[in-house]
Amino acid sequence: MTTDTVSSNPTNNQRDFSLRSHRVVLPEGERPASVTVRDGKIADIGEYESHRSEDFGGEDLGNLTILPGLIDPHVHLNEPGRTEWEGFATGTAAAAAGGVTTLVDMPLNSTPVTTTAEALQIKRAVAEGKLHTDVGFHAGLVPGNESEIEVLIDAGVLGVKAFLCHSGIDDFPAATERELRAVMPLLAERNVPLLVHAELVSPTPAMENPRRYTDYLATRPPQFEREAIAMMISLCRETGCRTHIVHLADAGSVPMLREARREGLPLTIETCPHYLTFAAEEIPDGATQYKCAPPIRDAANREALWEALAEGVIDFITTDHSPCAPEMKHQESGRFDLAWGGISSLQLTLPIIWTEASKRGHTLAEVVNWLCHKPAELVGLESGIQVAAAANLVVFDLAAEFIVHGEQLHHRHPLTPYEGRTLQGVLQRTYLRGELTGPNISSPGKGRAL
Repeated sequence: MTTDTVSSNPTNNQRDFSLRSHRVVLPEGERPASVTVRDGKIADIGEYESHRSEDFGGEDLGNLTILPGLIDPHVHLNEPGRTEWEGFATGTAAAAAGGVTTLVDMPLNSTPVTTTAEALQIKRAVAEGKLHTDVGFHAGLVPGNESEIEVLIDAGVLGVKAFLCHSGIDDFPAATERELRAVMPLLAERNVPLLVHAELVSPTPAMENPRRYTDYLATRPPQFEREAIAMMISLCRETGCRTHIVHLADAGSVPMLREARREGLPLTIETCPHYLTFAAEEIPDGATQYKCAPPIRDAANREALWEALAEGVIDFITTDHSPCAPEMKHQESGRFDLAWGGISSLQLTLPIIWTEASKRGHTLAEVVNWLCHKPAELVGLESGIQVAAAANLVVFDLAAEFIVHGEQLHHRHPLTPYEGRTLQGVLQRTYLRGELTGPNISSPGKGRAL
């Protein structure tokens, strides 16, 4: 295969430079263009032909594509307290190597969990000097911390996360309808989104064979999601709170979500790369690297999720990057009942989604909408290649392919269900405010805590 290439150590590593390409994805669509950067911001977007190579270290990228930096509002970095799972340095390095320039850290799996203003302050302090990307923070809603939520909003959190079932760690218990009713009117008043892990769990029969994926799948039936989503639609209608359903796995929930959207409720929905790529019938027994919650369902469900994404019922895609120490996946025993549920894909999201989207006839502009513009709307951040915006840019080779090898990723641990998979699209560069930050990772510190 012949592909365009660029130097891995380009000379335009200063904050004033210009790039041009036959393919630049702008908010209004894709076209040939030149992008000029001055002092870390986009100073001009001109015609491809008007670019002068001598201006600001100008460079012609040919058919390599220029995209805006991606935004992922659902990432578990786990620091402080569980940095052996992931951390600010390794997680943001993986993000930068994958074209993500801004991510938002979830409030759990760290110690302390982000349910108080003091815990938020600790997180920001620990992140200092470690970031390869910008990082915002979500607060957590748990029983007993309702009075902390406004303080956390005042401190700058971008959203508030609640679990409707056990989160996997005891210091982040599930919120009940009581806590939701107490806090949702405040969130509506402050225009802050509530992000909800929407599963209402009830007892199911024990796994007959805990190594069998279908047995695990039966312990998290679609009804768990449907009942939780129905409750959240009702509360959204009652309170007017911006309500965001995270990691939708069940396509059977789409009809009620569609109706809620038609009703005009402030409801948004995300799904994840693993639900759009894998299918339950393809997961081998004992392959605990695929375990997540809600679980990966069958191929028909996967295709229905793609249809809902194309329709706009599902707004965007996030990773729900949720790593753990490899031994917590219990690969030796292959027991799904013991394995931690979570999939790491922060570095791979762009090529994963481009690979799957292009097979289904979707455009790169649609992919950018799902991975950049729509996530930005949820958390109130700027996005896109626009004059006066931060020069957060990605250079992406659409045609190139690569095989995933976990040990080559910047995540703290190499275990990934994408191991050995061929993906289309190779990231060549990531710029954060005009400075190179990936994929060849330099010293951290370019990123900011938001």
